Amino acid sequence: MDKQRGFTLVELLVVIAIIALLMAILMPALSRVRNQAQAVRCMANLKQWGYFFMFYTDDNEGYFNEGWNQDEEALWMNALRPYYKDTWDLLLCPTATKVVDKPGDWGTYKATQRECKLPGGGTYRYTFSYSINNWTNYMTKDRGSRKEIWFWKSTKGVKNTNTIPVFGDATWHDGWPLHTDEPPQYPDEFGSGNTGTTQEMKHFCINRHDGFINMLFMDWSTRKVGLKELWTLKWHRAFDNKTGPYTKGGNVRPSMWPAWMRSFKDY
Repeated sequence: MDKQRGFTLVELLVVIAIIALLMAILMPALSRVRNQAQAVRCMANLKQWGYFFMFYTDDNEGYFNEGWNQDEEALWMNALRPYYKDTWDLLLCPTATKVVDKPGDWGTYKATQRECKLPGGGTYRYTFSYSINNWTNYMTKDRGSRKEIWFWKSTKGVKNTNTIPVFGDATWHDGWPLHTDEPPQYPDEFGSGNTGTTQEMKHFCINRHDGFINMLFMDWSTRKVGLKELWTLKWHRAFDNKTGPYTKGGNVRPSMWPAWMRSFKDY
């Protein structure tokens, strides 16, 4: 009876090399598929937020939440809580669920937290990786350099609502972009936290979805927004999205974009 022949060392090494090669080929493809699936889930989250904001404005005569016109009690996490009903996953982009755990640890794919006062008293520590465009808030007074006349306040009588951002991917829970804001000089330059109206476009200018972020607009539609496209949206009533310094109408030059953004689509 013949002895059963086993693998030689050379044959075993060849098999291992082939498996390693296949893994090297397949892993990037699998990573892309995973990222695409997460981007789709993120868009589904924002579609849900479109319903929540629509229900809220319908229930409040077209007005958005007051936000800082009142105080923390009126921030979006509190104001819309009766609609999302503590479904905490909806506050997180699926690509950004790991919570910042130390100062300076923020990033494109990180969630952050804030302890907020609640309308009924007490506080709650919210975890999020989406932000509202604070220029939608129902403000009845200036807030420092933020002029009351710039705020959208309401959906009533507003035109071109498909160009007005409401809610989307970001590194903090609120933002006040200006058309003069500079792009981040490197990814995650800005991080989380409140700096008034200083360069707050950087909260949204993050490469979370392969050169794009996902955004909800005031017509309750959702879509991908290119990072350079952020400067062409109508963030507030006086926002110059036609001839601002980072628009084609304002003669933006390729050299004005930082190196990490230059390969992204122009608008």
